[in-house]
Order: sequence, then structure tokens, then C-alpha cells
Amino acid sequence: MTTIRGAWTQGWGAAAHLIADLLLASVYLTVGTVLITAVTLVPVFAVGVPLLIVTLWLGRVLAAFERTRLLALTGVRVDRPPAGRTGRAWWRRLMLDPTDWRAQGYLALLSLWGLVAGSVILSVLGVGLALAALPAYRTWLPEGGDISVPLIGSVTAGPAVWVLGVFLLLAAPVLARMLVSVDIALADWLIGPGGRRQVEALTERVVSLTQTRAGAVEVAETERRRIERDLHDGPQQRLVAIAMDLGMARGKLAPSGAGDLSADDLAAVRTLVDRAHAASKEAIVELRQVVRGIHPPVLTDRGLDAALSALAARSPVPVEVSVRLPRRPDPTVEAIAYFCVSEALTNVAKHARARSARVEVDEAATPDGSARLLRIVVGDDGVGGADPSRGSGLTGLRARLAAVDGALDVRSPRGAGTQLVMELPMGGGSR
Repeated sequence: MTTIRGAWTQGWGAAAHLIADLLLASVYLTVGTVLITAVTLVPVFAVGVPLLIVTLWLGRVLAAFERTRLLALTGVRVDRPPAGRTGRAWWRRLMLDPTDWRAQGYLALLSLWGLVAGSVILSVLGVGLALAALPAYRTWLPEGGDISVPLIGSVTAGPAVWVLGVFLLLAAPVLARMLVSVDIALADWLIGPGGRRQVEALTERVVSLTQTRAGAVEVAETERRRIERDLHDGPQQRLVAIAMDLGMARGKLAPSGAGDLSADDLAAVRTLVDRAHAASKEAIVELRQVVRGIHPPVLTDRGLDAALSALAARSPVPVEVSVRLPRRPDPTVEAIAYFCVSEALTNVAKHARARSARVEVDEAATPDGSARLLRIVVGDDGVGGADPSRGSGLTGLRARLAAVDGALDVRSPRGAGTQLVMELPMGGGSR
């Protein structure tokens, strides 16, 4: 029962929308007339083109107004259509963008439909109100009490007429909801994403995900090879040396035990054991460094602020760290953020010839405000000139960020340092 009552109440918003269609029809017909005039005058460049640009821009504004009006009066959200091609001059984008021409088509169709639907709903409401209020003014009717009703003709005032008026008032919101569905369909088709464009957007998304998946697999394989190389060049060599030293010490002890060894043999055994002990400690340090490069424990325990501060403390270039986050990001995003900052600071130390660097981490919003982003800025005062198109480590960073729908922006003018701006979705809540 509540649902029926709510739908009936919303129907009055639909009725208001249709009446507004009727009132706006003349305005939109005027815009269409100006558009036709502008197209006709296009050969006269000084007149036709500026008028066409203004008319198309006005159509874009009115399309945005119509999406807002639909949401306010009917509760139906029509999203903006996908953006057109970029890289052109603004006037070329405006004149050649099919979105703006579809908006003009929408205004023309809406003006024609508004004249019909608005007139129907206004007539139903007017007749219903006139008949429902009949008892209040029937004494002023001419003798006989006959009244003229549009589409019905002359009827005699009486209880049946009053019931008909009440029925029309009750039915008007239902009729309005039926009629406004045409407005919604037109809006979705011409000034919204539309079914075909939604399929195109989904297709582009699938292609993008396929590419990012391939990039993520490549990044994972590169990371696996790096870990394997680090283990082979560091801890593995240390452990082999330890095993050899301990084997040699055991060989000297095997024949008769430590009690029968000469002073020189004891000194040699002690040297081998001391060397194995030192190598074991170095292997532990190198293993910690390898693990720290993958996912340091401090990141899990205390978050990005502590992990990045520890990372900056180990950097040969002085690094200033600023982390301003109201909540912790998703663990996966946090790990990727740490890895990206680690790689960026490694690049600074190797290539930038910088005297100082900075890391700034905060939370930002997407351009449409629909989601929150983890924004990371890594900058230095080095020589600049970083170019991700040359297959540098920045390409791996970009692929790692793309795996979670992140983005990398590189600003590196020669002689003016490098600034990397990385954005990742925040993901889950705080922990």
C-alpha cells in the first residue's frame, strides 16, 4: 500500500514535469529555429559559424538542465554521455561533437512531445478540478445545470459528474507517469549514455581491463625475476659461503676432534666459524632488505606514514615525507603505493642527481566526486628529463598503477626536476 501511495505521489512530480514541457516547448522550438538558421548561414562564415557555435553551446547547457529537471521532478537520473574526442580546438569539438547535435535533436523532439503530453495532462487536471469542485459553484450555473466538458460534450451537473472529476484527479498522476516515460526514453537515448553508447563504453572497458591484466601479469613476472635475482646475488651467495666455511671447519675437526688440533688448525677453524657467523648476519640483513622491498612488516602494522618514513630514512637523498590521510586505504592499494614510492625514490637516487626529494600523500576526489583517490606526489630538484615513453622504470610504475585503475602523470622539464603524480582508488575502509 505504501508503494502505491509513493508511486502516486511521485506521479505529481511527473505531471509537473509534463506541464513544464509545455511551457518550455516554445523556447526549445526557438532554439531549433535558430539552429536551422545558423546551418543555413554557415557559408557566410562571419555570421553562420559564430551563431552555430553559440546555439550548440546553448543546447549543451539546456541538455544539462533537462537532466537536472528529470532528476528533480521524476527521480530518474540520466547520466552524461561519454566525452567526445579531445585534442581538437574547442570550437571544433563543439561543432563536430555528435553529443551536441543529439542534444539539439532532443530539444526539438521534446518541444513537439511537450506540446502533446503537456496539453493532455493539463486538460485532464483542469477538467478533473472543474468537475470535482462542481458542488462549490453549481449554484452559479445557468438553469438546467448543463456544462461543457472537452472531449465529452455537454453533461448535466450531478453526483456522477463530481465522481468523474475526482477520478480524473486521482488518475492524473498515473497518466503522467506513463507519459513521462517517453521523456525519460528520449533523454536516455539522446542526452544520456544510451544503450549503444553503453555497449561501446563497456567494450572499451573490457579492452582496457585486458590490457591492464596483461600489464599486471608482466609486472608480476618482472617482480618475480627481480626477487629471484636479489636472492641469488645476495642471501644465496652468503649462504653458499657459510656452507663452505662450515664444511671446511668440519673437515678440520673430523679426524681427531678439537682436542688434538694444533694451534694453527684451531686458529683456522676459529677464522672459518667467525667468517660464517659474519656472513650469516649479512645474509639476514639482505633477506630483510628483500622482504622489505616486497612488503615491509611496518606497512601492515602502522600504515603508509611509518613505512614511507622508514623508506625515506634509508634513502641516500634527503627525503621529506608528508602523509595526510583520514583513513587507511585498502591493503592492496597500500602495498602498491609503497612499492611505487620505493621505485620512485630509487630512480631519484640513481638518475635524478637531486639534492633533496619530497613525498606527499593525501586523499582526493575524482573529477565527478563519485569516489575517493589516494594521491601520491614524489618530487625532486634534480636534472629532470624523465620520459616514460623510452621504456624506463616509469613504464613499470604505470603498469602497476593501471592494474588497480590507477594513473601516473609525469612532469619532468629538463633542468627543473621531476614530479610524479600517482592516483589510486582508496578501496576499502580503515583498519
